[in-house]
Amino acid sequence: MRRVVLGPNDLFSASLINRTGAFNPAAMTSATAIIQQVREGGDEALRQLTRKFDGVEVQDFRVSEEEIAAARASVAPETLEALQRAADQIREFHERQVEQSWFFARGDGALVGAKVTPLDSVGIYVPGGRALYPSTVLMNAIPAQVAGVRRIVCTTPPTKDGTVDSAILAACDIAGVTEVYKVGGAQAIGALAYGTASIAPVAKITGPGNAYVAAAKKIVSGDVGIDMIAGPSEVCVVADFTAEPALVAIDLMAQAEHDPLAACYLVCFSQEYADAVEAAVQAHLADSTRADITRRSLDDQGLVVVCHTMEQAIGAVNEIAPEHLELHVAGAMDLLGAIRNAGAIFLGAWTPEAVGDYVAGPNHTLPTGGTARWASPLSTNDFVKKSSVIQYTPAALARDGEAVRTIATHEGLWAHARSVELRLAQLEAQDMGIGHQVEASRE
Repeated sequence: MRRVVLGPNDLFSASLINRTGAFNPAAMTSATAIIQQVREGGDEALRQLTRKFDGVEVQDFRVSEEEIAAARASVAPETLEALQRAADQIREFHERQVEQSWFFARGDGALVGAKVTPLDSVGIYVPGGRALYPSTVLMNAIPAQVAGVRRIVCTTPPTKDGTVDSAILAACDIAGVTEVYKVGGAQAIGALAYGTASIAPVAKITGPGNAYVAAAKKIVSGDVGIDMIAGPSEVCVVADFTAEPALVAIDLMAQAEHDPLAACYLVCFSQEYADAVEAAVQAHLADSTRADITRRSLDDQGLVVVCHTMEQAIGAVNEIAPEHLELHVAGAMDLLGAIRNAGAIFLGAWTPEAVGDYVAGPNHTLPTGGTARWASPLSTNDFVKKSSVIQYTPAALARDGEAVRTIATHEGLWAHARSVELRLAQLEAQDMGIGHQVEASRE
């Protein structure tokens, strides 16, 4: 891991971070061509692209209810129980996020507020490739279902035998997914955005993926909604002298094993401690089933920041703005108020990032690449839309009409001003008994 040692008065700069973006120009070019191919060729284009990228012949993309039931029955009972436990706690957490429509009336009788409406449909992308992620299904589908979305579509790449992983299908069943399709990559994003004969389009697309999926989501954004452009996974661990190096090392590796591009940051307070963590990493690697990926991630993307004070360390964290932040320090809760930029915050030695990935309840779809400076985790708010509601009374229009006319005139919008003037003239002409209300409102 690359190492930066700060002087007593140094501030950590984000320029020291060697981040890999969510996608690259080549991915954008390829994804653009793939999406156009799907828009023009529909299902046949999906078959050609699935044959090309996945090496699988697929005639019927829809996974049947019988296949889903059989898959659930084939999953090991302990896995099914773990998925159900995770689902229950994810649901419990997200139910607390639900917003209701609200309204309030002013003294002049004007009513204003917001109407909250669930999206009609959402498409969830679940990656394949190096690993299979039933947890992604739960984290995306359950908030959508809690928010009230009726049509929840899952797309995921087929395995080499043309099926879908049984645990993914079981998770779909548990989470209330209404349709599952065997298609992956940028072509799946194109199908969800624009539709084919087999797959009706959706209103919004969520879920992680590789650089081509991320590029495809960026391309279709605006025609449909998207959650975020997710880059490689990240963790930042702040470790003081109370933190056991072996635990810090394995927590860093838990992100590094995702992808060679995953970024791991260790913020600590001595070079000797950093040495101890790196030695523990080497010891763990001997037992890792993903040692190659882990080693490449730590060697190429890893960064150690050695600080003098906790204030300096928290400054570094806020500059990094990590997807996952572990405060592996004494009195972790006392530091929570100082953290401004992090997707998810894990407090204390007993809270490894892995609990957040699976069962704690908060969403594991988090802002990456420093976007935690302005972005938030996936939530039920991502699966609803809000409409402003306004209802004026004659007295309310009389009170605000002059301000509307003044601003509209200043902006050169004659009809805006005139739309109010005509109504105010009607009030005067009709003698509706509100003259005294008009005078009172002007006072």
